[in-house]
Amino acid sequence: MAKPSVDKSAKKLVSKSVKAAAKVAAIKEKKIVSAAIKDTHMAGFVNFIREQGVVGMAVGLAIGTAVGDTVKKLVTAFIDPLVQLVVGSQQGLQSASFTVEVAGRKGEFLYGAFVSSLITLIAVAFVVYAIIHFLKLDKLDKKKN
Repeated sequence: MAKPSVDKSAKKLVSKSVKAAAKVAAIKEKKIVSAAIKDTHMAGFVNFIREQGVVGMAVGLAIGTAVGDTVKKLVTAFIDPLVQLVVGSQQGLQSASFTVEVAGRKGEFLYGAFVSSLITLIAVAFVVYAIIHFLKLDKLDKKKN
């Protein structure tokens, strides 16, 4: 009867030894990998990522994309209707143009799309400024010496 408990104890001991050996191997592998990183051009890349704020830039890009989408929706919901009141319709502004004829040749200037894009740009700039100013986010930014 004592033999089965010894077998169980031995199995547990072997199992723990195998797990410990696997952990040691993983630690050695990590050291080898980090040593390989130190010895190659990969170290320069890792330092670039750490020192140049690439992660922060990626976060900023993601947030900026979301803010840009939100501001576009704001322009579509609130600014475009105001433009429609003045111009008549947003499509009318998009297709606004004038034609110049010189020496029998015509040139069509499609200024409406540019004006519409300019209105969107001004709205985006204002909303971003307002968010930064009213939430005092500019004070969170560290100034470089």
